[in-house]
Amino acid sequence: MRNRRLTVPWKLIMYSFMMAVFSCENPSRPYEKEWIQLFNGKDLSGWKVKISGHNLNDNFGHTFRVEDGILKVQYDQYDSFRAQFGHLFYEKKFSYYLLAVEYRFTGEQCKGGPDWAKRNSGAMLHSQDPATMLKDQDFPISIEAQLLGGLGEGSRPTANLCTPGTQVHLGDTLFTPHCISSLSKTYDGDQWVRAEFLVLGDSLIRHCVEGETVIEYTRPEIGGGAVNHFDPKVKVDGTPLRDGYIALQSESHPVEFRKVELLDLKGCKDPKSKNYKSYYVKADNSVCLY
Repeated sequence: MRNRRLTVPWKLIMYSFMMAVFSCENPSRPYEKEWIQLFNGKDLSGWKVKISGHNLNDNFGHTFRVEDGILKVQYDQYDSFRAQFGHLFYEKKFSYYLLAVEYRFTGEQCKGGPDWAKRNSGAMLHSQDPATMLKDQDFPISIEAQLLGGLGEGSRPTANLCTPGTQVHLGDTLFTPHCISSLSKTYDGDQWVRAEFLVLGDSLIRHCVEGETVIEYTRPEIGGGAVNHFDPKVKVDGTPLRDGYIALQSESHPVEFRKVELLDLKGCKDPKSKNYKSYYVKADNSVCLY
């Protein structure tokens, strides 16, 4: 089922100015110097690997690699996929931010990969710490911004919502199914696609593709299923997701990322400070410099 465009609850009116500045339909980017390049274009510095069935930072099969300035997810050293779902985590947590990825799918799916994982990857938002994942855990407890490529026929939107071990509200309704499709168009072939994800703590999350809003939802929290072999001490249902880690997914189909960048929306809001930014949404005046 395709999702309808949602309205923002009245409690989020306080963010109206910020949402105008970072509108998907009319993107304003006057702060290019403030974007943090999570992927440096050279190596995997600042990232941690967790692949199901393997210990933290065991990059089995050289799954995640950098070649020719591109962050690649590859399977040429696998004899079969064997449900070895993997995730590449950035080392720092964020709470209020705008994340952008530029990605494309390439090649053929790894032998043994599930049919649903063809031309399928994702950006995990508000994820649990990879150090808290058990060895055989398949997916991190997180909000998944699912990235899909077209299959050459039919509709297959991207930047969808999936919820491994989490749940959200669509309008005023608690959403409990695992995935829901966005309003994006289908992107076939190996074309590069830019997707942006606006994350405002435990209030609003919005997905955008090529400058258009395709889905938005509110109040992310831990709950629901679709994640296996987790530590029950970590999965405390009903816990609001106010912050977390960002991860890129390995689900058996080769995918490339040429850009992974983030605009932090939390920081010093004192105009008298040296590091004040007018676009910050959440104040953290403990970092102010004078």
